[in-house]
Amino acid sequence: MTIPVFFSRIPDYEPSRLERAVSELLAVAGFRPAPGSHVLVKPNLVAPQKVHLSCTHPAVVRAACIYLLACGARVTVGDSPAFGTARAVARVCGLPRALADLPVRLVNFTRPRPVPLSFGGTIGVASQALDTDIILSVPRLKVHNQTGLTCAVKNTFGCVAGSRKALAHQIHGERGNRFPRLILDVMAALPPLFHLVDGVTAMHRAGPIGGDPFKLGLMAASGQAVALDTAVSTLTGMSPELVPLWREALACGMPGSRPEDISYPLLCPADFDITGFLTPGALSPVAFRPWRFVTGRLKSLFARFR
Repeated sequence: MTIPVFFSRIPDYEPSRLERAVSELLAVAGFRPAPGSHVLVKPNLVAPQKVHLSCTHPAVVRAACIYLLACGARVTVGDSPAFGTARAVARVCGLPRALADLPVRLVNFTRPRPVPLSFGGTIGVASQALDTDIILSVPRLKVHNQTGLTCAVKNTFGCVAGSRKALAHQIHGERGNRFPRLILDVMAALPPLFHLVDGVTAMHRAGPIGGDPFKLGLMAASGQAVALDTAVSTLTGMSPELVPLWREALACGMPGSRPEDISYPLLCPADFDITGFLTPGALSPVAFRPWRFVTGRLKSLFARFR
């Protein structure tokens, strides 16, 4: 059987239209949490720079929360950014203002618990993610200078608490396929996941922070992250050679890693115009240079007190 990926066309972030479209998309995709269930909404709050483009748009997070509350769920919004805290990055991008009238808590991921890795060792994943009933992951669609694409699968890496993400880059980034394998291991350890992609305005040319806006007009949903990323990679014309997470999923034989594994009940990749969408010409090393690692940790410390 094929795995359904649901593509919808949304031209902009106008709140009422977006709320209606997100509600319809999640409903038709079959995502309806049981009343009383605890749902963690996990946006992409990467850093307090270029937040209008690098982070999931606040209106998308709000629309997802409104739908979940209408289902009777208890909703928490949380993340662990690369720099600073979720609260600090959220404040810069306007997320608290977007959620101000909703009974929703905004949390920064802390209290790491060790999760075993398939190649040995562990990594600290936030208790707030591990202890919830369901996670609705809401990534921003972007190209990425180190991983080719950051979308549904990569967004789950944000459940690793704090500076452990940067350390994972350093420790595993130059050791074959360990870094993409680590991300797939983290995803597998999490509670049930569903994915809603903000591709209304995507980021192309470079990423995850320093790229340019690309008006794609896409919202996508699926209960299977690998299939969703394969669908989005197909849409953007990327190949497994440029997307290590896709390449690793294929090597592991994961369902959804082949384009023929996927069905499109609504729109399909050919329905979207990607003329002019630029991908990274070559990927940068996953492990940061020592000076960049140190300055990044200093920036993170500074961002906590902004």
